[in-house]
Amino acid sequence: MRLSTFVHDGRRQVGVVGGNTVTALDLTPTEELAGVLSLAERVHAGAPLPATRGAPIVLAEVALEAPLPRPRRNLFCVGRNYHAHAKELRESVFRNSTADAQSWPIVFTKVPETVVGPGATVRMPVHVSRQIDYEAELAIVVGRGGRDIPRERALEHVFGYTIVNDVTARDVQMRHQQWDLGKSFDGFCPMGPWIVTADELDGGNTRVRCWVNDELRQDAHTRDLIFDIATLIQTCSRGITLLPGDVIATGTAAGVGMGFTPPKWLQHGDVVRIEVDGIGTLSNPFVEEAR
Repeated sequence: MRLSTFVHDGRRQVGVVGGNTVTALDLTPTEELAGVLSLAERVHAGAPLPATRGAPIVLAEVALEAPLPRPRRNLFCVGRNYHAHAKELRESVFRNSTADAQSWPIVFTKVPETVVGPGATVRMPVHVSRQIDYEAELAIVVGRGGRDIPRERALEHVFGYTIVNDVTARDVQMRHQQWDLGKSFDGFCPMGPWIVTADELDGGNTRVRCWVNDELRQDAHTRDLIFDIATLIQTCSRGITLLPGDVIATGTAAGVGMGFTPPKWLQHGDVVRIEVDGIGTLSNPFVEEAR
């Protein structure tokens, strides 16, 4: 099932996408404001998903938003989780890093205000950074929450999967050593176009690709993750209660702008398009922020 948050006739709604249409679900106004988060909360509570209401609407007639328009708290994000990407960064500005990406996942966060939807314009604050980069990622959305989740039960806690672009200001990331500031500028986490439920997608067996304009930059398979999805859920829940709607971005593949010689930073007018097999396409234009 593909679950979307969208606006139609000025009203935010949540619906099921099928083909080129979306059919709204029968939710309260408060639930609609929360987007697909309200459905993850229903799963956590053991309640069924609501029935649909009204006739299907053609997708071209709605404005898709991020499926989780405003996550309840920071997103969990994993760094250097593909073997080839860890290698490309180890040979760049991270060559003097003492962090061992093979023993434990590197986990950082992005604030909720980073999240924007498919098609939204990402404004690059060039007065703060001129080294803005893209990172195509598969993201896990938690349904049933929990703490100290064992690896062998971890996938039972997955509500579904979506796409995120972990946009990063590399100079800010390196300047502060810890990554949160360089990852958390407003709009630096495009998300969407919807959430595909876990019963319809094997997140550990799908392909992630990224184009900047028409140039293919990233092309990888989630079979190549250093730490698989179950391990990431186990790790993030160690001593921390995961909540319904929590997002865990699983890491990006080789081919980021920083990995090229010279680096290929995002420029005014670039369009970043990410495709994940079994989910769809997330595309966003990037522009320099006027001051």
